[in-house]
Amino acid sequence: MQPTIYHNPACGTSRTTLALLESLGYEPTVIEYLKTPPSRDTLSGLARQGGMEVRDLVRQKEALYVEMGLNDPAVTDEQLLDAMVDNPILINRPIVSTKLGVRLCRPAELVREILPPPEETPVNTEG
Repeated sequence: MQPTIYHNPACGTSRTTLALLESLGYEPTVIEYLKTPPSRDTLSGLARQGGMEVRDLVRQKEALYVEMGLNDPAVTDEQLLDAMVDNPILINRPIVSTKLGVRLCRPAELVREILPPPEETPVNTEG
């Protein structure tokens, strides 16, 4: 199974994560979430599978986060999910999913935590 990356091509960290996956030989499924936003259930599942809080998936640096009052600790997970579905710019990135788990890859190197270990290169003992 190839990784899936929820990607924003305008984001340097997202581009770096995608390039890292490709340099390691993966051909990830790329979902440009601003064009094809994930569903509420998908976002909730990604958070759960990654052992994260829903709030961890919200891009808190986005001006809309404060404008919408999402920085209020009383805002529920359901409200955060609705805000991300309605305004995908609020989704933090990149989120990568593999058969080994889900990570918000900030920094990009975190993607290595959910990739299988590289196969060891056999040593040539012939002589």
